[in-house]
Order: sequence, then structure tokens, then C-alpha cells
Amino acid sequence: MEELKKTLDHLPAAEKKESVLNFPNKVTLLRISVIPALFFLLMDPGQTGSLIIALLFILASLTDLLDGYLARKYQSVTAMGQFLDPIADKLIVNTAMIVMIPIGRIPAWIVAVIVIRDFIVDGIRAISSSRGIIVQASKLGKQKTLCQIFAVSALMIHYPFLGVNAHAVGVVILSVALVMSVYSGVDYFIKFYRSVIKE
Repeated sequence: MEELKKTLDHLPAAEKKESVLNFPNKVTLLRISVIPALFFLLMDPGQTGSLIIALLFILASLTDLLDGYLARKYQSVTAMGQFLDPIADKLIVNTAMIVMIPIGRIPAWIVAVIVIRDFIVDGIRAISSSRGIIVQASKLGKQKTLCQIFAVSALMIHYPFLGVNAHAVGVVILSVALVMSVYSGVDYFIKFYRSVIKE
């Protein structure tokens, strides 16, 4: 019996399994849960309603920093988190832009260009990854996303806020985000061409 106990004691311990629904992933899911509230914009809710929805959008965008920080700090990076995090960002921003088209707060063609660019970049990353090549996200791409968040927030507010024409500010920032989207998309394609197609 003693020999059996010693044998069992020397068996390798099972690796600790990280819970799929750890805290960072719950924060990401909470961010995604804000999306249904964005559809209230289709009702053109007026100044107060627009401000409330904009605040929800801003809070959801800020949690992007929180869940990434928590995942790195507590070493709880999971496959689910790596899958959900980038999708959550695009779902929230793209949904917000799309629902503002019918109420005239954002031009449809700008949304189309940005969404198409995202699909192309995702396709480039998928093909590169399947060949064992990682196309690194450029700083310009991250700055583009930040510009989009600022632009969408201002366009959601829409009405004058603290003496500032929120809609006009949103249009200007969105125009900058559009230029950055196209430029960073071309940059991704050039990297893809050099590292995958040309090779």
C-alpha cells in the first residue's frame, strides 16, 4: 500500500485548466451585450436618449482596455478571449455605424468602405495565418479604430453638447478615420503581397 502511494505521488499532476468564462472574457461578453441597446438609435431617440446610448457605447469601448489588461495581468489569456476580443470591437463599432445610416447621422458609403476594408483585412490575416505568417497590426490601424470610436461617439450624441456641435465634430473625425482606414488597408495588402503572394 505504501509503495502504491509513493507511485501515485510521483505521477505528473494535470495541468491547471483556465476557465473559458474567466473574468476578462465576461467583461468582453458584457461589452457585446451593449449591442442591442444601439438599435434604439433607429427610433431617433432625441437629445437625452442619444446621450445615454452614446455613454453606453463609450463605456463598452473603454472595457476593451480593461479586459485586455486583466487577461495579461492574471495570465488568463484564452482561445475564446483571443477570438472574442477583436470581434467585439468590430461588432460594436460597425453596428453603431450601420444603425445610424437610416436616421441620417452617417453617410452609407463611408460605412460601406470601412466595413469592406475590415473584411479584406480579416481575409488577409486568415490566409497569412494559414501559411504560418503573421501580418502584424500596424499602429495606423489601431489609431484608425480609436478615431472611429471618437467619431461614432460624437455622431451618436448628434445634438449640441456643452456648446459644441457634436455632429460636425463627428463628421470631421470620421473623415480622418476613413482616410486612415483606406491607407492602413493598403498597407496590410502590401505586407500581404510581399510576404505571401510574392513568395
